[in-house]
Amino acid sequence: MIPDTQLLQSIDEILHPRSVAIIGVPRGMKTGKLFFVSLLDQGFPGEIYPVSAHADEIDGFKAYPNVTAIPGAVDLAIILVSQNQALSTLKECAAKGVKGAILYTAGFKETGTEEGHIYEKQLVEVARSSGMRLIGPNCVGIYAPRSGLSFFPQLTKEPGPVGLVSHSGSLAQLISYVGPKWGIRFSKAVNLGNECDLTSSDFLLYLAQDAETQLIGAYIEGIKDGARFFDALYTASLKKPVIMWKTGLTSAGAQAAASHTGALACAADVWEGVCNQTGVVSVIGFEAWLDALMGFAMLPEHLGGRIAVISSAGGLAVSAAEACAYNGLQMAKLSSDTVATLAAIVPQVGTSVRNPVDVSLAASLDIGIYIQSIQSVVDDPAVDALVIVGAWLNPEANKICADAIIEARKRSGKAILMVKLPGVDVPHISELCDARIPCFDSSERAMRTYACVRCYQQWRSGRQ
Repeated sequence: MIPDTQLLQSIDEILHPRSVAIIGVPRGMKTGKLFFVSLLDQGFPGEIYPVSAHADEIDGFKAYPNVTAIPGAVDLAIILVSQNQALSTLKECAAKGVKGAILYTAGFKETGTEEGHIYEKQLVEVARSSGMRLIGPNCVGIYAPRSGLSFFPQLTKEPGPVGLVSHSGSLAQLISYVGPKWGIRFSKAVNLGNECDLTSSDFLLYLAQDAETQLIGAYIEGIKDGARFFDALYTASLKKPVIMWKTGLTSAGAQAAASHTGALACAADVWEGVCNQTGVVSVIGFEAWLDALMGFAMLPEHLGGRIAVISSAGGLAVSAAEACAYNGLQMAKLSSDTVATLAAIVPQVGTSVRNPVDVSLAASLDIGIYIQSIQSVVDDPAVDALVIVGAWLNPEANKICADAIIEARKRSGKAILMVKLPGVDVPHISELCDARIPCFDSSERAMRTYACVRCYQQWRSGRQ
């Protein structure tokens, strides 16, 4: 599928505005004020024009009675007015020459009423007549750290490789907020809302060619144009991973999606066929979504299927071995040299130096056992990836061991995955994730993610 260059240019202009008007910004700390605060918090470098019919000044910024009164050009408008004012406000934006508008305003198609559909159609007609493009309505808009745009305060200013497309504003905000703890940072994140104009397909095509985006995450409730969506998915997946949490696959989910964003449902078996043909990585639930984004962002290219496990708990070592088998992976056969080295390091009581390597509680008391075992196993040519299950007993040991794991990852170039003990957080998660060592709550989740990344790599290589 060859994207429309004019469409891509329009989206690019929206994502890189030189000036923003916030229309209907309240004086007090009401919901709409968050958009104004978010721009300031993110450090938007261009002109910010508050528009209010009830104030001449807002937080030190001159306020204008309407967008027409703004003296300079306006690239992007964030529209916060009520539903009965949205159409007239959009007409003013069109007359002003605004290039793009984000409509936070709700009360349109998602209501399920004929009136809501008509109102939404009228918005599109105004936009189309002027060349303006719309995001929403019923959405929170854009988070783009390099542009200084944000849909929520206190989001990191540090950009990353993940492009995000979401029908849900709250999930877009949540993943953007918690993601950095797990090493997930965003190039652009867009909440689509009702998709009256710009759609998920449009943004998938944009992110597919965006040099700042290395992988795409998506939360999609419904599909507006099935054929075009299919083509956009395939086009994007050939270039970079598309990790999609698709809801509306059950009757209950479809009903909820329709009332949320007015989305049309898709049957589960149809969706499975779409994923198989397009290469899209399908996940279910927030945790699986987070795991997949983390894995695709951090694991290296050309993953092999031979896994080694080092654990301080024997039962969890066995569980990790089973997780490998369940996901089509195999336990690496350690070389005789590696086994001999481990035998000299690991105490003989209650341990095992065969893969999986059980270093027992002794390693939690003597971190040298952990560190030397990790170094020995990761250097084995028969090992493609190392899974480490465990925790240590004091802050000093935590830091020493985390640094050693990071060094092993850098030196070997191999995939290393951390798995926490149940009920015990992995120390230094942020540092490990920033070193491209993903951290998981269980071996099952770790191996599922690893296999998922490997499967996509194989799918893509077979089409290049």
